[in-house]
Amino acid sequence: MQGEVQAWLATASGPDHEFVDRSWQLVLRRSPDSEARAAALAKLADGTLSRAGLLRQLVTSDEFDRVEVLDEALSFAAGERSKPREVRGPARPRELRAPASSDERAIEIPWCLARYDGESRVLDVGYAFAEPAYLSGLVALGADDLAGADLSRADVPGLRPIVGDVRGLPADDHAFELIFCISTLEHIGRDNEVYDVAAPREEEGDESALRELHRVLTRNGRLLVSVPTGERDDQGWQVQRTPEDWVAVFERAGFLVFEDELYVRDPAGWRTATLAEARAARYGDNGAGAVLLAELRPARMAERLRLAVRDARHRDAPRRSTQ
Repeated sequence: MQGEVQAWLATASGPDHEFVDRSWQLVLRRSPDSEARAAALAKLADGTLSRAGLLRQLVTSDEFDRVEVLDEALSFAAGERSKPREVRGPARPRELRAPASSDERAIEIPWCLARYDGESRVLDVGYAFAEPAYLSGLVALGADDLAGADLSRADVPGLRPIVGDVRGLPADDHAFELIFCISTLEHIGRDNEVYDVAAPREEEGDESALRELHRVLTRNGRLLVSVPTGERDDQGWQVQRTPEDWVAVFERAGFLVFEDELYVRDPAGWRTATLAEARAARYGDNGAGAVLLAELRPARMAERLRLAVRDARHRDAPRRSTQ
């Protein structure tokens, strides 16, 4: 961010086109679309808009409100990772909050990124259409080998692209120590025309993808996943399952649920939810009404024993919302 500010300041007295491009990048984290860029340049040229006025428009836009929410989510996750911990393992913040006007990313991103624990080999599934803020947060983790898998290629500095179907990744067995799969699983095997990519349709595409992620994950690795949940709803381009159905899919693919948490969106905002509340949620025009976030691990006997010991020692520390 400091570098972006310095670059923007360097253009403050430069030509209008540099000022416009840098302002969009600084405030909205993206390049301006051609129509908006042309309109801004025309108004700056004829004097009907000042540079300060352009900045005011950008920082008072609905889009900036979303950028601010996601920036705060990244800052929260980084802060949680930096805190000293009394027990081994990653930070595990729960009971997060986010505005009702935000979509589920405002909960998913900080919940998942806070749980990074210094792994060297990290994979993100579905990165090509991910939020720029999320991608910057991924790169900021500092993993030695950060890869992104998707049907489409996107060039992200600091991330190694893997082009392919997540149901058949061009990767060795046990290649990754940590995998992120945020709001992607529900689309696999569905109609991907909305993303302008082609992939074989498959009713149980999510389960097939999980089996493949199980293959490329190390035996002691972790998969951090988020999915919409609530009343079952097959929308063609994605599927929403009940919390119990999602857990069943995870387990059939060879995972055990180490930790999970349910969230719902109500008029007061996003908040942690009971199982009954999440079951009743519906997917609406503004996105998911509830989400399930989970840390999955390969279902080995040693992992089951570790969980049993953990639960015995920390009875008062919540670990599951779906039980």
